[in-house]
Amino acid sequence: MGRLPKTDDFPASVKLNIVPPPNNNPPTNTLLLLHGLGDTNTPFTTLASQLNLPETACISLQGPNPLLDLGGFHWGDDIIFDSTNGGLDSDAGFAKTTEVLKNVVQEGLVGKCGFKEREILLLGFGQGGMAALNYAVTHHPTKELGGIISIASGLPSSAPASLDPKLPTPVLICAGSSESAVTSTSEDKLKRVFEHVEVKRYRRPGDSMPSNRDEMLPVMQFLSRRLRSVKGVPEGAVEVGA
Repeated sequence: MGRLPKTDDFPASVKLNIVPPPNNNPPTNTLLLLHGLGDTNTPFTTLASQLNLPETACISLQGPNPLLDLGGFHWGDDIIFDSTNGGLDSDAGFAKTTEVLKNVVQEGLVGKCGFKEREILLLGFGQGGMAALNYAVTHHPTKELGGIISIASGLPSSAPASLDPKLPTPVLICAGSSESAVTSTSEDKLKRVFEHVEVKRYRRPGDSMPSNRDEMLPVMQFLSRRLRSVKGVPEGAVEVGA
């Protein structure tokens, strides 16, 4: 159990917002939230407040790299255009982002605030989810994090195709029933790298953040299992959409 993080626990170069636990109770857990490609951390700061997770400090991080002059940010080392769909490729290398997350987790949350790795969870959307998964593979091959929730993304191509032993950190993947970046190949790779992988598909095609109670329920159930809290996850929180 650590103390409530403060902004100056982390490098000044890292833009983040800290949402304390409800009623300013001492935090038993920390949830890091990573936005999608081209976004900012503002919507995930709002999401952190809506989740209303007991005894959990939520930290919404902003990607370290600006996306051209469009006002958003990204987690990749490069900006890569996908010739297949005409958009940007999320799988753009994560060396810089991995160092950012290492500073936040190891030096800030563990070193200064006193949390254990098991008390730290990450939730990311799209490229943010890929960055979270990559961090777990890169820096936690033996130690168990509280969990990774990746919405609409699997591992990057640079991650190992398999590991023996597999990583102990449990993973939840949420994605569309079809037209999704999380393909069967992505699922297979995740299950060869992580020991515990749960994949939940929406009842609709396409990838996005959960938009109703049914889509948010697996996320809240995963959090209720993994958060170290004597109060449990409030039932009302599953109404959240983002």
